[in-house]
Amino acid sequence: MRFQLAINMERMDASRDMNEVARHTLEMVQMADRGGFSTVWAAEHHALEMTIAPNPFSILAWWAAHTDRIRLGTAVAVAAYWNPIKLAGEAGFVDLISGGRLEFGIGSGAYQREFDRMAPGLKQSDAWRYMQEMLPAVRALWKGDYEHDGEFWSFPTSTAVPKPVQSEVPVWVAARAPITYDYAVREGCNIMSWPLTRGMDEAETYMQRLEDAMAAHPGAKLPTMAMMRHTALYDRKEDWMVPVRAAQRQLGQFENLFKNLGDVKDGFPKQTPFDQLGNRAEYDPRMLHDNLMFGTPDEVIGKLRRYEEIGVDEFIYYASLGLGLAEQRRSLELFIDEVVPVFSSG
Repeated sequence: MRFQLAINMERMDASRDMNEVARHTLEMVQMADRGGFSTVWAAEHHALEMTIAPNPFSILAWWAAHTDRIRLGTAVAVAAYWNPIKLAGEAGFVDLISGGRLEFGIGSGAYQREFDRMAPGLKQSDAWRYMQEMLPAVRALWKGDYEHDGEFWSFPTSTAVPKPVQSEVPVWVAARAPITYDYAVREGCNIMSWPLTRGMDEAETYMQRLEDAMAAHPGAKLPTMAMMRHTALYDRKEDWMVPVRAAQRQLGQFENLFKNLGDVKDGFPKQTPFDQLGNRAEYDPRMLHDNLMFGTPDEVIGKLRRYEEIGVDEFIYYASLGLGLAEQRRSLELFIDEVVPVFSSG
């Protein structure tokens, strides 16, 4: 099993200085670069302080200038927010300046709140159609002259400038629904998945969806399967509630966004009170500890073995959960020093 890092610049409230957040994020990426991680992922989100990522390619260009070997990925570029020519050119530029380190992740988008601002009138549930039209267009633009007359975009003959330096840029699709697994296998894309706070049964469901998609497309190349979990390691077992409390706070803000409650002030979503949540069981402290990648190094190694056993190729260490910056750094240190060598040596 190999390891990837997903990290956002994040502020849970206005007390955190933006310059400190930026320095911390870069330091974490550099640690992952030195520590043997294969890939680091930058998100795309808009007008939200908890995920400060208005352009994932700008973030990747920044990281590229300060790292040596780690691959640089978008997780994900939201198709409906882009023009295909612009998206192909931005991706090509990052691949060029990074020496061919781009991993191109594309997806449908997460929050209706963002669609209301970035693609007014579009329902989040319909956005997969934009992604499925966008990807073939971007791939064609990377190859050379191409004109497009589609449902959502039309343009005369054009090409990506610059083009990627890689002959084939690895493409990733964020997938949870069966239709997206089928699309990824059919189009030769790798898969990144996120079981949120659900248990191993959800992870196993995703692996079954991959198996079903492979069966539906005989002869298709088996994608690389990556799975993401919020991750926090600590030295003492008795500290287990530290990341749990952070996750409860952040996930309460996510509930606000997922349900489009509109209670966002100056970029900070209000946390939905637990007594107002119909899915309160998803925030139970012990459940969060057990389902997420929280624990001492030995506990985390045991949890990762379960993902390895069900066929996950790469684990995405999701560092952003509102945890203190010192705790985030210590967690990554423990993971690099005590977990990565176990899996590198088999």
